[in-house]
Amino acid sequence: MEQELEQAIGIRIRTLRMEKGLTLDDLASASGVSRAMISRIERAEASPTASLLARVCAALGLSLSEFFAEEGQEASPLSRRQDQQIWRDPETGYMRRAVSPPGTASNVDIIDVEFPAGAKVSFPPHAASRGMTQHVWLFDGELEMTVGETVHRLKPGDCLFMPVGDGHVFHNPGHAPARYCVVLDHGTR
Repeated sequence: MEQELEQAIGIRIRTLRMEKGLTLDDLASASGVSRAMISRIERAEASPTASLLARVCAALGLSLSEFFAEEGQEASPLSRRQDQQIWRDPETGYMRRAVSPPGTASNVDIIDVEFPAGAKVSFPPHAASRGMTQHVWLFDGELEMTVGETVHRLKPGDCLFMPVGDGHVFHNPGHAPARYCVVLDHGTR
């Protein structure tokens, strides 16, 4: 199953890159991910981390939710839990579930995340994500969000708003998994 997902991710990146007329070098330059790593992902020889995949997606003009949406899937205003795409970060084990219905005209994605105790994911500043914003709403556990030089310590029920393109760090300092929702606004497309 994991190998199938790696192959599907690689095929999807290659297809999107070619549809946009981008070479490996073009995508590497736009994403800040090495040409060699993109090539290895496209050939299913490497599993991208959350941070790396987010940078590649942003350079392709997509959110992670859009990337994982089933191609050719008919748009529906209803997204049933059993049909929602799930992806697990190979580095941290964090699991993201795309909650919002794919293929709609909405500029907003809703993502449900289970974040293991002690896990940390860094999303460096990236120009392709400028103009995008997100709310992080914590349901369970603890979460430290670093935005620029500011560290925000979130407790259940807290919600933090921030720009996406400026870079940020998710960290679960607790001894239990954290569960939170990300409401990602792409702004105008």
